[in-house]
Amino acid sequence: MNGVAQGFLVIGVVVLVGYFVGRAGVLGPHATQVLSRTAFFVASPALLFTTLARADVGAVFSEDLVVTAVTSTLACALFLPVGLLRRRPAGEITVGSMASGYVNAGNLGLPIATYVFGDAAEVAPVLLFQLAVLTPLFTTVLDVLSERADGTRPPILRTVTAPLRNPIAVATAAGLVVSATGLVPPDSVLAPVELLADLAVPGMLLAFGISLRSAAWPLRRNETMPLLLSVVLIKNVVHPLLAAGLGWMLGLEGEALLAVVVCAALPTAQNVFGYAVRFDQGVTLGRDAVLLTTLVSMPVMILTVALLT
Repeated sequence: MNGVAQGFLVIGVVVLVGYFVGRAGVLGPHATQVLSRTAFFVASPALLFTTLARADVGAVFSEDLVVTAVTSTLACALFLPVGLLRRRPAGEITVGSMASGYVNAGNLGLPIATYVFGDAAEVAPVLLFQLAVLTPLFTTVLDVLSERADGTRPPILRTVTAPLRNPIAVATAAGLVVSATGLVPPDSVLAPVELLADLAVPGMLLAFGISLRSAAWPLRRNETMPLLLSVVLIKNVVHPLLAAGLGWMLGLEGEALLAVVVCAALPTAQNVFGYAVRFDQGVTLGRDAVLLTTLVSMPVMILTVALLT
């Protein structure tokens, strides 16, 4: 229980700092965009590279990774018919889909895993799948959609090569190559990369907190309420139930089952909001999804720990 509370306290304090920074206006009117773009183009690629470069890719290929891959994919896919039936823009549907299955495994999952399970490696399969699959996929789709937003259609070659121009995808690929080959760069090279990586999480959290300065309460927006409630239902209820069911089918029990369910019950990651701002697609839905799923996830995770221990 202490791990859940500790994780939420850490994230809450930094977001609150961002909120007051936004109220003070010390970073100017474009602070959210500047911080988000800095995180996307500089800090997040550095974080992805250093995380994956040090990951034992072979060790995380287990039942936990199967549960993560299947349930996260299903959670993302479940939002698609909701967005299509509501006839929402493709960018907003993409952000809603990502928000439904992309969990806050980094700055919230790591402390929770450390305090609840005594081992941060419990979130390694989640981090690997999100960093290596979901992040490059969704950011590439958003990249293509943002280019088409002005009514022009980019050349086919530019669309096909979008992942090669995506810093997230490039950093992910580079990190996996280093992990697989064992060719780790010297400390003199990694040191500045690690320093930049440390900016990613606080940068996104501060940007999120600043954005709340002018945000109305999410449920007051009638036009996005059905989409937002769908994200909350899928992320906070359906996703952990899918993980529990599939984990049980694969023979997981005890702490192993608890780990995959708690990871699935984590709220939408701030990365989703950062990517929405970067590509100017579904920004309102991304921000509200992060806020509301985070508020709902704490009692859900506490109940999960109580039932499975």
